Amino acid sequence: MKNKTVRIGTRGSQLALYQANAVKEALESTYPDLPVEIKIIHTKGDKILDVALSKIGDKGLFTKEIEMAMVAGEVDLAVHSLKDLPTTLPEGLKLAAVLERAEYRDALVSREGKKLDELTTEDILATSSLRRRASLLRHNPDFQINDIRGNVNTRLRKMEEGYCDVMIMAAAGLQRIGLDDYITEILEPDQLMPPPSQGIIAIETKEGDTYINELMAGINHEETWLAGTAERAFLRTLEGGCQVPIGCYTRRENGQMTITGFVSSVDGTEYLEDSLTGNEKDGEHLGIQLATTLLERGGKTILQNIRPVE
Repeated sequence: MKNKTVRIGTRGSQLALYQANAVKEALESTYPDLPVEIKIIHTKGDKILDVALSKIGDKGLFTKEIEMAMVAGEVDLAVHSLKDLPTTLPEGLKLAAVLERAEYRDALVSREGKKLDELTTEDILATSSLRRRASLLRHNPDFQINDIRGNVNTRLRKMEEGYCDVMIMAAAGLQRIGLDDYITEILEPDQLMPPPSQGIIAIETKEGDTYINELMAGINHEETWLAGTAERAFLRTLEGGCQVPIGCYTRRENGQMTITGFVSSVDGTEYLEDSLTGNEKDGEHLGIQLATTLLERGGKTILQNIRPVE
């Protein structure tokens, strides 16, 4: 079993392949004699590019086909962006490990080099995320915002062709594929709060695959695991995804963790935000408690008003 080839399942985009190769390199550096290969699998989210994410649903949109390949024994593990991985996984599958977190914040990309505070209502903004849309409208309710889909390079091309003047994207996605120069501004959470688990590469495996799971334990990044646990607990409690404007992030210092999160209406007019601090080992509880607090403060009504129209 020692030299059994480990087969990594991934989407085929440039960013997905970067992430799969990061896992491959982590395995090879930790286990020098381990053969590792990458297998590309196309997902529903890769095939439906002309409809907004909020309208087609997001439960497993970028993960289901890879999970099916894993269950069928075609691959041994699946690599995802943790923010795309549903908080409730199919029976028999588990989140086995995460790599060290990259940049967690969003980036503003502008054709003319304008920063967020310099944008006017004449600028056309584009995003595929209701969270970003709500946050931008909260910044200025008169902003013009278009939906945009496609991989990073496709979106950049659309902007350069005049579809929009400004885009909001995950900074890590641009940085990982060497497109840092496109970033006009890294947005702080008080400007635009990121989604739960942004910047984290996740590894999903079969629960019963002892060999693979033991390998994953050797490359798991504990600090990132703690952060992801808290942020996913927040998301799971709110039952949120691409279809609802929810954001959160964690900060850790001296064994303490602070989690900050928000719930908003799609137009940004109703907005609830709160923070909670506790022991970093209690991230699951902190995430659940923060989400529960927001629900009790009116978040439940905000979310109920969004979901019936989906």
